[in-house]
Amino acid sequence: MNKSDFSYQLPENLIAQKPAEPRDSSRLLIYDRKTFKTEHVVFSDIKNYLRAGDVLVLNNTRVTPARLYAYDDKGRKSEILLLKRISYYVWEVIMRPTRKVKFDVFYTITEGFKFKLIEVLADGVRHIQFYFEGVFEDLLSKCGTMPLPPYIKENLEDPERYQTVYSKVEGSAAAPTAGLHFTSELLDQIRKMGVIVVEILLHVGLGTFRPVKEKDIEKHRMHSEYFEISKEVADTINLAKSGKRRVIAVGTTTTRTLESASDENGFVEAKEDSTEIFIYPPYKFKVVDALITNFHLPESSLLMLMSAFAGHNEIMEIYKQAVEMRYRFFSFGDAMFVI
Repeated sequence: MNKSDFSYQLPENLIAQKPAEPRDSSRLLIYDRKTFKTEHVVFSDIKNYLRAGDVLVLNNTRVTPARLYAYDDKGRKSEILLLKRISYYVWEVIMRPTRKVKFDVFYTITEGFKFKLIEVLADGVRHIQFYFEGVFEDLLSKCGTMPLPPYIKENLEDPERYQTVYSKVEGSAAAPTAGLHFTSELLDQIRKMGVIVVEILLHVGLGTFRPVKEKDIEKHRMHSEYFEISKEVADTINLAKSGKRRVIAVGTTTTRTLESASDENGFVEAKEDSTEIFIYPPYKFKVVDALITNFHLPESSLLMLMSAFAGHNEIMEIYKQAVEMRYRFFSFGDAMFVI
């Protein structure tokens, strides 16, 4: 398939600039793959589409305040986005503007907190080495800001609104945005219904920011992202699969993790590993039976994953309908539940 097969027209005013308040007041589009029918509700109504015995899988990663600003010896400003820690002092990053970044120059973030460029990789990725005194995480919390996507132009007053309420393990360069709609109260209601809620981990990295550049999408390569699935969670999911109960993924990050860690029969292995899985049509899903997600960018790998899950023609028609009904799109936008 070609990248252009996943293009659609989106008015700029439908790109959400702020999250819904409260979280679960966002709109929710329900799509049933068996009946091809859609419904339009609010996110808090999702409990009406869940049932006892379902396993709801969350990604408990937490976003690092990964955007930093630094100045070279001539006072020129650079933006740094932390992607992955390579060692205690070395990080994989994206730097902008790339053409001005030089070796053997100290870039100063604040007094006592500097770095040097040590390696240039592909796709604008760099390795830098930090020089500092004290605790890196403390410096980052003081100097770093939330790495909001470039299409969000407004300031985020509360940084916690770019975290899920169940975020625990810091290490992501972007939020698993499907989870932003859940409140603690809604999750408690879901648990009381008999839905089993479990957590896995995938640290969202460069893959979220990297566009599909190849015309032939099969030539696109995803960036590696670290994930963890515990034995307890794997056992819970495998018991559900054995009992023909639904495994529901909250977000494409959760989906990619589960599909990466499963065998051909849909049974998940407990592991700590990295994944470069790129899911696009046609793809046979082995674990995930239903999927909660946001509305994604045109020609993105996430939209391709949704096309594989719901059907290409079907998902493009749903997006057309969502535009016509003025759903809010992207990270702070509305959600859809494909069952």
